[in-house]
Amino acid sequence: MPEHIAVADKKAEKAAYEGNKLTKRLRHHVGDAINDFNMIEAGDRVMVCLSGGKDSFALLDILLGLQKSAPIDFSIVAVNLDQKQPGFPEHVLPAYLESIGVEYRIVEEDTYSIVKRVIPEGKTTCSLCSRLRRGVLYRVAEELGATKIALGHHRDDMLHTLFLNMFYGGKLKSMPPKLVSDNGKHMVIRPLAYCREKDLERYAELRAFPIIPCNLCGSQPNLQRQVVKEMVNDWDKRFPGRVETMFTAMQNVVPSHLADAKLFDFAGLKVGDALAEGDTAFDKEEFTDPRPLDEDGKPRRAFSILDSRAKENACGG
Repeated sequence: MPEHIAVADKKAEKAAYEGNKLTKRLRHHVGDAINDFNMIEAGDRVMVCLSGGKDSFALLDILLGLQKSAPIDFSIVAVNLDQKQPGFPEHVLPAYLESIGVEYRIVEEDTYSIVKRVIPEGKTTCSLCSRLRRGVLYRVAEELGATKIALGHHRDDMLHTLFLNMFYGGKLKSMPPKLVSDNGKHMVIRPLAYCREKDLERYAELRAFPIIPCNLCGSQPNLQRQVVKEMVNDWDKRFPGRVETMFTAMQNVVPSHLADAKLFDFAGLKVGDALAEGDTAFDKEEFTDPRPLDEDGKPRRAFSILDSRAKENACGG
């Protein structure tokens, strides 16, 4: 065999190995998030909001894969909101969804014109656009009988939102993995909560999703979210592991060692009361990882409930 062919075969073999490893990692992250927060239950009808971006494509793809091995039965319907942006390729998503055989609905609502009419030129459109989009999707969820609405926000989105609220909103607040809508009628879930954006980018390339860019908001300069994203990405490059530690911190909140009197009864605190973290007020702080992490920087778990059927089958169960 010629040397150049052997080299090409080795590269192809390595690429296949890395792709399989990435797929398994993302699948486990999604399974763990669903398991940890009880996102999907037996009989659920999950409406996956498909924007045409890499994250929502990955979400749909991974959920369809998990659906086949899950120990519970649930259905999936993909929904895309066509906001009538100029140049939007209307044929792309229907063709893709038809090709994978998933139930879907394309909803046509001209929210683009509303946003452009209401928001002055040069101002960011994200806030109004998201409110309009949310209202339409909630309505469609009712029409479809969806019990869960799945969004494609990932771990990095959650961290960016945390810093946005800290820097600009004066709140310790992020995107929760699971929430109930303001009217109490809808359950929103974020199964990609444990997934890294860079992994989702690689996965989108691996799966060759037909990505559709958002021309409405993606080209806006100096967005606060973009500034925060660049800051976090810079930290990730210069201080490997910092982003993972920050996300772990979101899962290890200590109310007695913050300053929110509504969250912890500081006024009622008395001598003799024991605190979970104890008295470290005068100690020099030394930081260690709060939980053992795997090679991807995520706390180790024994298993995910959504993988149990596959394991049982592999064992002849």
